[in-house]
Amino acid sequence: MQSLSAPKRSVAKADPAPSRWAYRLQRLWLTPVFRKLLRVGVPFTVSLAAGMVYFADEGRRDGVVLAIADMRAEIYSRPEFMVQLMAVDGASEGTNEDIREIVPVDFPISSFDLDLERIRQDIAGLAPVKDVNVRIRNGGVLQIDVSERVPVALWRHHEGLELIDSEGVRLGPVAGGRGEHGDLPLVAGKGAEQAIDEARRLYAAARPLNERMRGLVRMGERRWDVVLDRGQRIMLPESDPVQALERVIVLSGAQDMLARDLVAVDMRLAQRPTIRMNKGAVENWWKIREIAVATE
Repeated sequence: MQSLSAPKRSVAKADPAPSRWAYRLQRLWLTPVFRKLLRVGVPFTVSLAAGMVYFADEGRRDGVVLAIADMRAEIYSRPEFMVQLMAVDGASEGTNEDIREIVPVDFPISSFDLDLERIRQDIAGLAPVKDVNVRIRNGGVLQIDVSERVPVALWRHHEGLELIDSEGVRLGPVAGGRGEHGDLPLVAGKGAEQAIDEARRLYAAARPLNERMRGLVRMGERRWDVVLDRGQRIMLPESDPVQALERVIVLSGAQDMLARDLVAVDMRLAQRPTIRMNKGAVENWWKIREIAVATE
């Protein structure tokens, strides 16, 4: 007996391929910019919007500002951050007073309120200061280490007498006259401070004349005159002045040239040195010559 059964129906299989929108979404997820935008950009935007809503109220803003100010003041006023006093090392008494005058700090003060670079620049602007280091050391001390310029000469000009260092920097006027610094050489004339190295070499070469030497005068900002007592001068050339001065010293040692009645020894022309006698010596020379002519 043959059994009867229902005819089999063909079932369509599901398409495994994603839809167009699902495919596009998957492609977006594979894009680094899109992933970063979702992970960072969206939370940032939400947080920013929430913050703007919160700080839209003026009372809330003022409360946050006051809280930050109180926190800052509490940190700044902690004992380990407080500076109690100032110490200055390496400075003379006058420079020390000038430093304390231009650094008007009321102690105690928080180290956060000190502008160390500004303090250093103000101190470095003082004429006697060559170098300065400013720091805060343990114990709450504002430490200022100063290296002062050393005066090497006195410079006389139309405004008075001043101390200058080896670089020609003016260190300040001398109120008491040259007697307070008798051990320093004296230079004069416009531009003398700019040629102080050459002046020091001339002073070293003129050591045999130290007892008679009064100073050096800069002439025309080009050359030097050596000024001796009795109004005598040694007029040096623009080039090789030390050599010319040494030549005059040798001649004077051999013939007592500078002990005679001379006004000046002109060495500006190295090939032809000139001696200028004073008025009395010239008159005596003419009288001797007249006598010599008359006897002939």
